[in-house]
Amino acid sequence: MTDAQAAVAEAFQQEWGKVVATLIRMTGDWDLAEECTQDAFATALTRWASDGVPDRPGAWLTTTARNRVLDRLRRSKTEAAKLQEVAALSVPEEPAPWGDSGVTDDRLRLMFTCCHPALTLEARVALTLRTLAGLTTAEIARAFLVPEATMAKRLTRAKHKIRDAGIPYRVPPAHLLPERTTGVLGVLYLLFNEGYSASAGDDLLRSDLSGEAIRLGRLLARLMPDEPEVAGLLALMLLQDARSGARLDDSGELVSLEDQERSRWDAVRISEGISVLESALRRQRAGPYQLQAAIAACQAEAVEAADTDWAQIALLYGELRLVVPSPVVELNRAVAVAMADGPDVGLALVDELAAGGELTGYYLLPATRADLLRRMNRKIEAAASYREALQLAPTGPERRYLARRLAEVGG
Repeated sequence: MTDAQAAVAEAFQQEWGKVVATLIRMTGDWDLAEECTQDAFATALTRWASDGVPDRPGAWLTTTARNRVLDRLRRSKTEAAKLQEVAALSVPEEPAPWGDSGVTDDRLRLMFTCCHPALTLEARVALTLRTLAGLTTAEIARAFLVPEATMAKRLTRAKHKIRDAGIPYRVPPAHLLPERTTGVLGVLYLLFNEGYSASAGDDLLRSDLSGEAIRLGRLLARLMPDEPEVAGLLALMLLQDARSGARLDDSGELVSLEDQERSRWDAVRISEGISVLESALRRQRAGPYQLQAAIAACQAEAVEAADTDWAQIALLYGELRLVVPSPVVELNRAVAVAMADGPDVGLALVDELAAGGELTGYYLLPATRADLLRRMNRKIEAAASYREALQLAPTGPERRYLARRLAEVGG
């Protein structure tokens, strides 16, 4: 990778959401803002290679994208009024005033802005991931377990609703922030998950995304110290991220949870995560993020894999499925039950899920089934399920892991 390409990649992580937000505020046109921002980054690849990386990449990208907007509007000839309005604007040298929202971080402000209660919760989360993090429609679709075409339509409908209803693109005052908190938490959760376990590509981990989610989670916890679910999500991310260093071996190959070298887990991060979780639970308003954090804490506190309290984890998943019914939660519960009560008991639950059809195409369903069959020494059936999972696995490390397991059962 050249210096210019590396600079553009870094700028994408830092500046994409800010540039798009600026153009949306100027034009009110989400599609135009995204297209012109993409054009600016494409231009940067060639210009920075020949002219050098500018001192302020974000300002350069914003100016280039804004000029692209002006060019597009001039050519349209039907946007004279909008052109006059946009032309009067300039790229601010300093951050805009924060108003009375109390939100001072640009990216956190963008999240609250996108998570307008007039949109469905799913649309808020998906739109924010697209606008803020620059995730592709395909990546967002995989996070929601829906086809890419379906997610594309949902994103389009959300943008049209914002336009047609005249929803303002701004952060609400502090007293209205709580009504948007659920959407913001959903964004952080999926942003972290994409970093912790990428939905596609050769790399399993995208530490830039998971690290940004944790940073924003800390800011949100300071902004809303009385919201236990905010703390619950922060605890969950900390506890999960603490295991990142052991999820791949020195060759970059995936290591299962039970085989991970636990000395490579981040003890400081685990301690912080448990402390944050305990503080949240004392409020006695346990929600889905606190329950998931409690599950992660059970795993993090086990010195050896055999010490894991799987019975407690199964109970926590039982509570979680009552709060947020989900086939993925049911699959995770089946794994916990299998570890606590035996693989045959877990397999019955997995087969029941498979019959329901809700997780069709989700590679962890056949992968889980294969693992339970392997533990029961039913190698031929395990091999068939490993082959099915191998065809669906999204990343290189996951595919190689499944291939190794397939070879172990004689496949």
